[in-house]
Amino acid sequence: MNKLPAPALMLGSVLSIQFGQAIGKQLAGAVGTSGVVALRLGLAAVLLLLLYRPAMPRSRTDVSVILGFGTAIAGMNLIYPALTLLPLGLASALQLLGPITLALLTSRRALDAGCAVLAAGGVWLFYAPSGARFPLGGVLLALASGACMAAYLLLSKQAGAKSTGGGSLALALAWAAALTVPLGVMQEGTHLLNPQVLLTGMVVAVLSAVLPYSLELAALRRLPTRTVGVLASLEPASAGLAGVLVLDEHLRMVQWAALACVTTASAGTVIRQEAERPTEPPTPRRHVGTSTASESSLKTSSRTLPKRTE
Repeated sequence: MNKLPAPALMLGSVLSIQFGQAIGKQLAGAVGTSGVVALRLGLAAVLLLLLYRPAMPRSRTDVSVILGFGTAIAGMNLIYPALTLLPLGLASALQLLGPITLALLTSRRALDAGCAVLAAGGVWLFYAPSGARFPLGGVLLALASGACMAAYLLLSKQAGAKSTGGGSLALALAWAAALTVPLGVMQEGTHLLNPQVLLTGMVVAVLSAVLPYSLELAALRRLPTRTVGVLASLEPASAGLAGVLVLDEHLRMVQWAALACVTTASAGTVIRQEAERPTEPPTPRRHVGTSTASESSLKTSSRTLPKRTE
């Protein structure tokens, strides 16, 4: 995974999570949104705990980061009740306003801000010109999920700086599962143990949690948060594709134009980052939350950029 370009990791994450959410929207018809969230986070937590076997955090700071990280992941799952009220593309576009706002707030260059604004314009164009009316509850749920997504990006980078593997992610998902699984069990009970439901839930867990979160954690170690925020603007495009292929939700020409806007914004931020990539290994600089071991590895690798923290 470390050999792949960081933007490629983010692209894989974006595609995986949207197709996973499309399948999750279908599953919600059988077990409800609380059941989908319980299966998604519960099964994902079990898989990652078995894979990484993480040690418990030792300091209060580490505990705080893990709890905050997991709470943000749990909050992002507000997208599932939003999906019962909104089309997949619109819910994804509204959720994206969280990381786009984060990209604007953390931007230091005019091009970064321009890419974020272009992405925001694409999000607006995606549905605003249609004049359609959507339930306010669904809109608020998607926006709340977007706010949690922005917090997730910040906390994920902090967690990644404290761990070279996926242990922090496994612990965070375990905490997110502890917050959400009881509600799903209370509402759906033993229906969640139906073999077909469990199998579909496993697919949702892998596609929309295990794989994308692992890819994002690896990408965030090498990309500034503002860049990740704009790269995440590809989500409406992948959501539109998933909606067409999985849910039979077709797009109009103006909506494809909106997707072109967010794709251009994502390409712009990647091109700018690659143009500024140094040809010689940079001098490591100490940042808050960057481990000594990571700094040492930077001295011996000409392909590794210094980590940034928030």
